Amino acid sequence: MIETAQAFGIDIGGSGIKGAPVDLKEGKFACERLRIPTPEESTPIAVAGIVKQILDHYEVEDGTPIGIAFPAPIKPGRPLDFMANLDQSWVGVDINELMCEQTGRTVHVVNDADAAGLAEAQYGAAKGVDGLVIATTLGTGIGTALIMNGVLVPNTELGHLLLDDKGDSEKYTADSVRTAKELTWKKWGKRLTKYYRMLEHYFSPDIFVVGGGVSKKHEKFFPYIDIKTPIVPAQLLNDAGIVGAGYYASTF
Repeated sequence: MIETAQAFGIDIGGSGIKGAPVDLKEGKFACERLRIPTPEESTPIAVAGIVKQILDHYEVEDGTPIGIAFPAPIKPGRPLDFMANLDQSWVGVDINELMCEQTGRTVHVVNDADAAGLAEAQYGAAKGVDGLVIATTLGTGIGTALIMNGVLVPNTELGHLLLDDKGDSEKYTADSVRTAKELTWKKWGKRLTKYYRMLEHYFSPDIFVVGGGVSKKHEKFFPYIDIKTPIVPAQLLNDAGIVGAGYYASTF
């Protein structure tokens, strides 16, 4: 594997599986990433086969910290009890055990939103911030990560908090809702204000980091988010899952 890489990260998504060696000093890829489309039948064995293919491509040896960002709540040693973006046959599977067996390597699996949050806290928009960092990913839903003084509080799923009489927060404030309802940036900003004020009330964070593709257009809606807590756009964007997964694995 590349000499400047101290870990390897993989990001499993509904449409693609991406991996790259990670330079943990710089918080970036040590070389170009490899992306392979997620199999149409995204069963555990099929997906694990792609993960092994990526690891073999880079000649990643067992003993290298290998992290995998995965789109579901992760509880090491316990089977998955929920799956939204991949085949339902994942439910009941111990993903850590499966990936270790199928790849022939020791791996560490982390929720994808948590991986992205770790990357931003360690290397990106929240680097050097003491206290509580809440990273939110605005997309089809709302992914969240809580990092307290550099330590991850996993599987928070704050996008599902009930927002007044609106129900699930993400069904009222996600970027997919903005596009489906053709909301103006101002109207969407007001919805986001309600959401972030609720998080302020419950958690008193020191900073919010906003990721997701729409964060590239943060200047269009940030002015309409009226909260007390500093709020900043994510910096690592599409690289965050891989970098965060690699960093997560390095902590073991």
